[in-house]
Amino acid sequence: MEHFPVIHTNFWDAVIAVPLVIILTQLLKKTLPIPKAAVPTVANIVGLVISIFFAHPNNIVAGFFMGFFYGNAAVGGYASLKTSLIAFRKKRQNAS
Repeated sequence: MEHFPVIHTNFWDAVIAVPLVIILTQLLKKTLPIPKAAVPTVANIVGLVISIFFAHPNNIVAGFFMGFFYGNAAVGGYASLKTSLIAFRKKRQNAS
């Protein structure tokens, strides 16, 4: 028995799961009154649901690990994109 699970990341993880978590989290933010402080928790829950029930249904350890990966990667990707857009708009506004 291995001490650590073998977890393979693939195309699904990087290109489909993380953007899907971002989209579903945004839809939940628009439809439900979710406080800003709770959004990362919601993203992690969405990531866990996708990972445990769809991406890794036969390996619970991999499901939990990758679920937190999906949720945190989605939060980081969204924050990075938002910060970049704000900086771009400020730079563009100051150039005018």
